[in-house]
Amino acid sequence: MTLIFTEEEVVMPTQHDIETALRSSKELAALLPRTEKKDVQFVVRKDKQEFIIAIPPGAVRLLLNILTQMSEGNMVTLVPIHAELTSQEAASLLHVSRPFLVRLLENGEIPYHKVGTHRRIKLSDLLAYKKKMDATSRKAREELTREAQELGLGY
Repeated sequence: MTLIFTEEEVVMPTQHDIETALRSSKELAALLPRTEKKDVQFVVRKDKQEFIIAIPPGAVRLLLNILTQMSEGNMVTLVPIHAELTSQEAASLLHVSRPFLVRLLENGEIPYHKVGTHRRIKLSDLLAYKKKMDATSRKAREELTREAQELGLGY
């Protein structure tokens, strides 16, 4: 996903970050099955002081995803679901050209609104469209595989 963010909003992991994230993600993943419905308490030590921080399970899952991405050397950022994207950002997220995305918008396939002359797309609407298209693609692949198997094409 290639969205445009300020430098402060994107974290590019260093080698140390990658190694630490790999260890931390494994340790955190081991905790998840036991903590599906309960907050997780983290003990944080700073300057000889200890703090106990309770984190809800959903945030722990997000943290695990962040650590996993960082352990793979990927840049990481969080985008609120209510965020609004430009047409270029939305096109990049869908891996399509901006003119193709604009046609989807103009045909009413993805809701949008204008700010002046600029189109804005809610991330939640874009993700709903992407989920629908991914499901359609998956169904088509499954159908093609089934037909290939029926025809004995070796799939």
